[in-house]
Amino acid sequence: MIDIKFLRENPEVVKENIKKKFQDHKLELVDKVIELDKEARATQQEADNLRAERKKLSKQIGALMGQGKKEEAEAVKEEVNKQGERLALLEENEQILEKEVNKIMLVIPNIIDPSVPIGKDDSENVEVQKYGEPLVPDFEIPYHTDIMEKLDGIDLESARKVAGNGFYYLMGDVARLHSAVTSYARDFMIDRGFKYCIPPYMIRSNVVTGVMSFDEMESMMYKIEGEDLYLIGTSEHSMIGKFIDTILKDEQLPQTLTSFSPCFRKEKGAHGIEERGVYRIHQFEKQEMIVVCQPEESPMWFEKLWQNTVDFFRSLDIPVRTLECCSGDLADLKVKSIDVEAWSPRQKKYFEVGSCSNLGDAQARRLKIRVHGEKGKYFAHTLNNTCVAPPRMLIAFLENNLNADGSVNIPKALQPYMGGKTIIMPAK
Repeated sequence: MIDIKFLRENPEVVKENIKKKFQDHKLELVDKVIELDKEARATQQEADNLRAERKKLSKQIGALMGQGKKEEAEAVKEEVNKQGERLALLEENEQILEKEVNKIMLVIPNIIDPSVPIGKDDSENVEVQKYGEPLVPDFEIPYHTDIMEKLDGIDLESARKVAGNGFYYLMGDVARLHSAVTSYARDFMIDRGFKYCIPPYMIRSNVVTGVMSFDEMESMMYKIEGEDLYLIGTSEHSMIGKFIDTILKDEQLPQTLTSFSPCFRKEKGAHGIEERGVYRIHQFEKQEMIVVCQPEESPMWFEKLWQNTVDFFRSLDIPVRTLECCSGDLADLKVKSIDVEAWSPRQKKYFEVGSCSNLGDAQARRLKIRVHGEKGKYFAHTLNNTCVAPPRMLIAFLENNLNADGSVNIPKALQPYMGGKTIIMPAK
């Protein structure tokens, strides 16, 4: 959410930003919210004036009563009562206008960074750099669930009976590999100076609307029936929510946290064959990282965060590339975003395994994450990034470490977490 004062003073800048995000249907909202804001401020001013006048008259009543001028005091009382009725109407209108202004401000997109490429959707994202040599072996690589089944590592049929499509049982060495990846990711991020955190897996609605747009919430979040609670789609939501309605000091920044959690997502819509199996699912686990920092430091942290993901995958010998997300692919709260994609030897192309975002002060403004220090009072900046989401990462891992006989090599970095195993052999 952008600053209403900024919108009030720079309406054309806000409109141009909306055009860059190809959301022209929102252009009329800028003029609408300016008018509502003008009316809200006028109503507040009248209410403030009336409160001051009532206070003044109340003192007069006391003075008149002290002088024995009861009739004059009663006349002033009647005037105060009339003003009270008017004030009640003004206060009610204040609340209505404030809610309407806030409702519109929540859907006006954040101002994107000038460096963001302009494009309508993810097909116009821009490749930044490749890391590692993408190789295709001289043998056919099966679909990832077929690899897992030969390792006796997955049971989709039982999961469908128990929970429906979009769920799975990971078994044996594949399940152990999943845990090894998350344990390694935890230690990897701790070694990078991040504080380890296990967050709540459910959050209240005020946190949901503080960390994401309404469109994202509708397409992602599972609501707990009869409760003001949602299952998290990513631990970023509850970790940023940790700082809701807090006042930090300059010296308390940056806050750098890394967390492990299950994640739950609706994942609406039909998907192609490559998104079946464990690629696009309703439940998965993820090692996440977030930063709460001073505004001038957020560009630096943005570069550090996505580099952490690149370094993590390269430590496992998985080739990756980075993509700059174009304007039309950015969620409304995001200032700038980079996706990390891993190489798929089977598909002979890269696919997304992580996303890094700088949200400026949008989340902090919604959640009231403030900083009071030598630089004055201001809203913090928040950033988030995926270190690794193992189910999807397992696809890249298995494809890039598969041997012709169906066995899978275990990179040196993971071997301590696999009980010293160097290879996983197919089941008999």
